[in-house]
Amino acid sequence: MHDIRAIREAPDAFDADLARRGHPPAAQALLQIDTARRGAIHAAEEAKAAQNAASREVGAAKARGDEAEFSRLREELARQKGAIAAAEDEARRLDAELTTLLLELPNRLLSEVPDGADESDNVELRRWGTPRSFDFAPAEHYEIAAARPGLDFEAAARLSGARFVVMRGAVARLHRALAQFMLDLHISRHGLEETWTPVLVRPEMMLGTGQLPKFGEDSYQTREGWWLVPTAEVTLTNLVHEVLIEDAATLPRRLVAHTQCFRSEAGSAGRDTAGMLRQHQFEKVEMVTLCQPGDSAAEHERMTRCAEAVLEALLLPYRTMVLCAGDTGAGAQRTHDIEVWLPGQGRYREISSVSRCGDWQARRMNARFRPAPGEKPQWLHSLNGSGLAVGRTLIAVLENGQEEDGSVTLPSALAPYLGGAGRITAEGMLV
Repeated sequence: MHDIRAIREAPDAFDADLARRGHPPAAQALLQIDTARRGAIHAAEEAKAAQNAASREVGAAKARGDEAEFSRLREELARQKGAIAAAEDEARRLDAELTTLLLELPNRLLSEVPDGADESDNVELRRWGTPRSFDFAPAEHYEIAAARPGLDFEAAARLSGARFVVMRGAVARLHRALAQFMLDLHISRHGLEETWTPVLVRPEMMLGTGQLPKFGEDSYQTREGWWLVPTAEVTLTNLVHEVLIEDAATLPRRLVAHTQCFRSEAGSAGRDTAGMLRQHQFEKVEMVTLCQPGDSAAEHERMTRCAEAVLEALLLPYRTMVLCAGDTGAGAQRTHDIEVWLPGQGRYREISSVSRCGDWQARRMNARFRPAPGEKPQWLHSLNGSGLAVGRTLIAVLENGQEEDGSVTLPSALAPYLGGAGRITAEGMLV
């Protein structure tokens, strides 16, 4: 959420930032409501002052036996009481209206974010690895002989419908191994704190990280009012919801969690319908950092390198992109997309988005820290990123390791998690 005081001070700059995202101007509408809100607050304060003055005078009038003045002042007190209530009600109504509008607006982009309308304008930051040359036409993951016995889309369709999968045997074990490998890497090498969180959350948690109110159609809500998390970003970030961190030495807090994730994929009809690239239910290893504002930029690069390290350990070629203004998510100031090479598609596909959110989420969550004893609290900065999407990593491992005979050679880093196995045969067996 935005600071209305900053919008008051520089409304044109605020609208210019929105325009970079293709968003219409909003400052004038916000400031009109803000002016009316402050006017209502001022009216309530004036009415209270008049009420206090009348209260002081009413006793004096009674003491001197001036019944007429006493009655007039009693009526004045009643009028002021009504005026106070009306002004306070109007201030609350306008405050709620202003808050609603502010909650629907995207974050302000950092100045270094490149201009652009969509993903075609994203800028490559770096790349690692060389895509493998095949002596045969590489297949997509669901067409590889070794994977077919372990990917049952028909059974999933009977159980749940489209965009679900049932995994069996070697593929299911590989999927589990990847998640465990990612967690262990982030914990042992990167110093992240393993965390286990619920996948059902209250609406306030979705509001805190920006999934609500504007993007509710992208997620699922239960009849009891809980929301299924689209990513552990929601739970990990909201661990500081309504929290004031008194000891700044505990920052930064670097967290990691492996969870089921649920997305309705609203607006993605017809996209990536084959295979398991875009699912309603999937798993992610999610990273979240909570830090002081001055550390935000360095933590963004650090988190990006944590995600890249997973791909490097698995020997999967990738490139890292800086998203342009028009492609950056609503909650982010700047985003790095890491795209893994998928030979079956012959192109790079996103496997992690690492975003720097500034204090946008902290303001929504009322999450603060005290820089030093006795000092005024400040807003935390939050960052989040996939480390990685487990299903998409499974796809990349299958496609990059496929052999002409239909088998798949697996990264050696996974052998300890697979009982020493290094290959899935064309018949779907781990050996």
